[in-house]
Amino acid sequence: MANRDPDSIKRDIDQARDQLALTVDSLAERANPQRLADDVKSAVIGFVKKPAVAASLAGAGALVVFVVVRRIKNR
Repeated sequence: MANRDPDSIKRDIDQARDQLALTVDSLAERANPQRLADDVKSAVIGFVKKPAVAASLAGAGALVVFVVVRRIKNR
């Protein structure tokens, strides 16, 4: 092992500590439940806003309304 002065060792330790703190902060932000929920919400909204999906959902909704009205009417 090379002889190193204490100041150099302290600088290396401080640098490693700062790098570790940044990594921990980054991981904490990525694992934040609110951020994850917001990302999922944005993805779902983006998917539903596609014309084909919106038309399919509208058709399915109309079918459900038709079936419910028909069942109520046949009582």
